[in-house]
Amino acid sequence: MTRAFPVGGVSFVSRFSLPSLKHIGFAPRLRAVMLRSCARGPQDALRCALPAALPAVCDRLRECAARIPEAREVLAILEKCTKQQCKGDFPIVVFEGLDATGKTTVTQAVKDALDAVLLRSPPACISQWRTIFDDEPTPIRRAFYAAGNYILASEIAKASTQAPVVVDRYWHSTAAYTIATEINGNVQNLPPVQDGVYQWPEDLLKPDLVLLLTVSPEERARRLEHRGLERTKEEAEMEANSLFRQRYTLTRNKRMEATLVPVESAAICSAYITVTKIPLCLTFFFFFFFFKKKRFIADKEGKFCHF
Repeated sequence: MTRAFPVGGVSFVSRFSLPSLKHIGFAPRLRAVMLRSCARGPQDALRCALPAALPAVCDRLRECAARIPEAREVLAILEKCTKQQCKGDFPIVVFEGLDATGKTTVTQAVKDALDAVLLRSPPACISQWRTIFDDEPTPIRRAFYAAGNYILASEIAKASTQAPVVVDRYWHSTAAYTIATEINGNVQNLPPVQDGVYQWPEDLLKPDLVLLLTVSPEERARRLEHRGLERTKEEAEMEANSLFRQRYTLTRNKRMEATLVPVESAAICSAYITVTKIPLCLTFFFFFFFFKKKRFIADKEGKFCHF
């Protein structure tokens, strides 16, 4: 069954055990200011862990560049990216989902059907440093993946001037994992749907369509075992921590249902589909562009067709 919704920055905050400020020689007004600045709740920590915009991402990478040479490399690539990304005339569709939910199968099928460009997150130009940043503290790791989104956005913008673009994971994955990691306890502690943390970064290029692929936990576990692949940190944590798995899944759903400002004449949409329904996915995709966007694009022969 398919449901369509409109789709819609939190660094690790060290928690210090502070002595009572009244025993330190601070003036009362200064003590009050310091107490307010130190009394960060879960939502404040969350906003620190998820960079809200590109400048925050760059600042965080600069802070660790002296210790991590690869951070300087990422910054150099970011500097070459166009700051104001503008989409081309061709559609951009993003596929989200956990490992073993069929993203590779579906994205390849859609790429072939649309003669599209297929891009993945993190982008190829920085993916070789992924293992390095995965072993770093949370704020640095988050900055790396956020930087990957902005680099990917630049690639998407360029590719969408020549052909449709299919993207394997984008901002939703980065944000969902960050929120699920930073929020402790039960799923009730997740921010409400209206919370600003769910809003798409204003300076990050928005896709035309976001599709969330899901399969049952049992089927996904079977596929992972059949592949014989090593679990990612994300997968290992979900296997060991059922509460984390619930937070992660619910966060994705909340994010996909959060409202965003419409793009041109149509809202960004998400759809929940099973991996076995590739034709349904394509039908929804063409329906969306034909009836909502009515955008004319030129094919390779110079003829015009519309989605």
